[in-house]
Amino acid sequence: MSKIDDVKANVEKGKTKIVPGLVQEALDEGSNPVEILDAMVSAMGIVGDKFSANEIFVPEMLMAAKAMAKGVDVLKPLLAGEGGASLGTCVIGTVQGDLHDIGKNLVAMMIESAGFTMVDLGVDVSAEKFIDAVKTNENVKLVACSGLLTTTMPALKETVKTLKGSGLNGFKVLVGGAPVTAQFAAEIGADGYAPDAGSAAIKAKELVAAA
Repeated sequence: MSKIDDVKANVEKGKTKIVPGLVQEALDEGSNPVEILDAMVSAMGIVGDKFSANEIFVPEMLMAAKAMAKGVDVLKPLLAGEGGASLGTCVIGTVQGDLHDIGKNLVAMMIESAGFTMVDLGVDVSAEKFIDAVKTNENVKLVACSGLLTTTMPALKETVKTLKGSGLNGFKVLVGGAPVTAQFAAEIGADGYAPDAGSAAIKAKELVAAA
């Protein structure tokens, strides 16, 4: 088993204490930091799939995300040195009327680890707050809106409509959350939809690359 496979397996298991050392060992053996990062993102994709299939639950998913965050900490100085570190700024928040943040926090960790600078607005975020964040932060390439309740679907729709009609440009809108579907995302004019944290990171990179 290669060191990168070791990293991947231990991120999947949520081994927060072991992962940083394994990442360092993989680097010492000459592995590319981006390859190590991709392996960790891939591990979180598997974790996301298991979570969606109810094979694991929130605590295991959080442990895996924490293990990955620890691994990313080791990589950050090297990724910054590659010049391609930041893909831009991502503004994230749970829409107005919704106080759920576990899913959003996971997505924020995943998108950050994919190479974005994160601005987390927290929960119960109005459309205006999202707009202000786009205006006041540099190089915003992505706005990620989360809605975990069926009752906040209209707020999600309103937020996307406000962002799209704001006259601001240069960013894509990514939506997600338990009741959200790809069809609903398309109907409300979002640029992308992600069913879980792992795919959110992949989708975020795709959207920005296509911009």
